[in-house]
Amino acid sequence: MSESTTQRTAPGSSEPERRHVLQELGFAVTRSGDELHGAASVFPEMCVPETAHLRTSILAAWADMLTGLLAVDAFAPRVPVTLELDVHLFRPAPGKGAVRGVGRVVKTGRSVFVAAVEFTRGDGKPICFGAASFMTAPDLTLTMTSPTSVDRLAPPSGRLSVPFAERAGCERRGPGHAVFSRSEEALNASNTVNGGLIALGVEEAVLSLTPGATLSSLGLRYLQPVRYGPVEATAEVQEGLGRIEVRDAGNEHRLCVVASSRIFGD
Repeated sequence: MSESTTQRTAPGSSEPERRHVLQELGFAVTRSGDELHGAASVFPEMCVPETAHLRTSILAAWADMLTGLLAVDAFAPRVPVTLELDVHLFRPAPGKGAVRGVGRVVKTGRSVFVAAVEFTRGDGKPICFGAASFMTAPDLTLTMTSPTSVDRLAPPSGRLSVPFAERAGCERRGPGHAVFSRSEEALNASNTVNGGLIALGVEEAVLSLTPGATLSSLGLRYLQPVRYGPVEATAEVQEGLGRIEVRDAGNEHRLCVVASSRIFGD
């Protein structure tokens, strides 16, 4: 999940290092009773190449953020890790204007936590819905430093100066193949690659086979964390339905995520 979107400070320096990649998406999160609300403005750098539509992977990253922060509240001081994450769009996402999200708790169990999300345009028209499930990190030494995760989340600032995939260092390496390196700007509270950013690698692998398309559905099952990188996503698409595997190239190419996708128009 995306709990580590706080700014980091270099040792011996009062100046913060570069922001976490997800901070530059401008998604501001606030509490509203038992819910978490998020909002951001959409800019061209956030859209799928060759289209005027917001990336589905960005909606997945925001869904991971909202549900993950709810999981932090449920599991604190333990650190939650994402088990499953999915988003399903009614229509291609807007390429400009405001996007708003709401995260709600579905179930809080002893070992598994489930939350749901809904995203709408600024005028209230629905964009998509989704859900995520979490468990606590097996490493008992990992703990949250604050019980109020939203309060300590660094506020978003600025905006992307380059397209999202370029900013994240995600490259298409051929049909059905996308790669990006592990970096300090892409980690979560478990010090592993952020699950929302893995959604970008999945999306890029699929789009390399379907240029000009956008994803109507994206689902990810997290089998184990990406600890070393690079992150390698490999996709195959038939009749608009994609099947994707994500492996940790620096950890004996272990399988870390299996995912599925569907593009609009199929």
